[in-house]
Amino acid sequence: MNGRADERLPPAVLLMGPTAAGKTEVAMALAQRMAVSLISVDSAQVYRGLNVGSAKPDAETLRRFPHALIDIREPEATYSAADFAADAADVIRAARAAGKVPVLVGGTTMYFRALVYGLDPMPAANQEVRAEIAAEAGRCGWPALHAELARHDPNSAARIRANDPQRIQRAIEILRLTGRGPSAFHRDNRIPRLDSLRLVLTASDRHVLHERMGRRFRAMLDAGLVEEVAGLRRRPRLTLAHPSMRSVGYRQVWQYLDGEFGLDEAERRATAATRQLAKRQLTSLRQFQHALWHDPGQKRTIDLIFRQVGEFERRVEKG
Repeated sequence: MNGRADERLPPAVLLMGPTAAGKTEVAMALAQRMAVSLISVDSAQVYRGLNVGSAKPDAETLRRFPHALIDIREPEATYSAADFAADAADVIRAARAAGKVPVLVGGTTMYFRALVYGLDPMPAANQEVRAEIAAEAGRCGWPALHAELARHDPNSAARIRANDPQRIQRAIEILRLTGRGPSAFHRDNRIPRLDSLRLVLTASDRHVLHERMGRRFRAMLDAGLVEEVAGLRRRPRLTLAHPSMRSVGYRQVWQYLDGEFGLDEAERRATAATRQLAKRQLTSLRQFQHALWHDPGQKRTIDLIFRQVGEFERRVEKG
């Protein structure tokens, strides 16, 4: 991370919410009304080639409403919360220097928390320890290692699926190298590194949100998600184990193309996984203190948000 993990950052607007909540539309409406710098907070949109399944704005939309931190990694690469916090800090500083309001928009709550509160540095990868963990998994299975993680770090275990070997391996590696699980490296203090206006967008009726999720994934299939994943599968180094392919939708379609189940089942699984993701996102968002919650389906939501951003900026100008 550039600078210290607890270095103060300029003020910013955080436009947060679960998947399919309508955050992008609100962000673009803000950009039409005032000088803002949009910054994507999305762990899938950072990857090139993940367009349809990540709900990435299309090229014309990005031309009209540029978003920083989109298409900055190849899908074979990794991108951590610490990477995001460093990159976002640079963009926030540049936006303020240019006289613009930094507006961070997305649903990756781990990225938001890393930016706002910082992260303690985690140990570097240790290939010997990783080999030992992989050998142990071969003997007893990854669920057993997940259970070990749950005993020592239940918060991390709750965020990691028992069938996610890459994340389990990293978590156990950290545990064995330091005696502490990954959640211990998320700063215990809740002193933010920046002043922020925290806005959460979500439908007041959970059923409305679920319907949006179902319609959106069906629209992704109609827009060519299967063809997109088929193209990604032709990349010789890309596998289902890479973080990019763990994204909801990509994993299920990859498995469909592997012949594990039919397309209808892939859609059912992806929709269920999306709902689970949204539930986790909402749980995490409720932990952000002083957040203002809005239903994007209400007629006057964007006007209210615009006023709140304006009031926030006036306070920033007054210092």
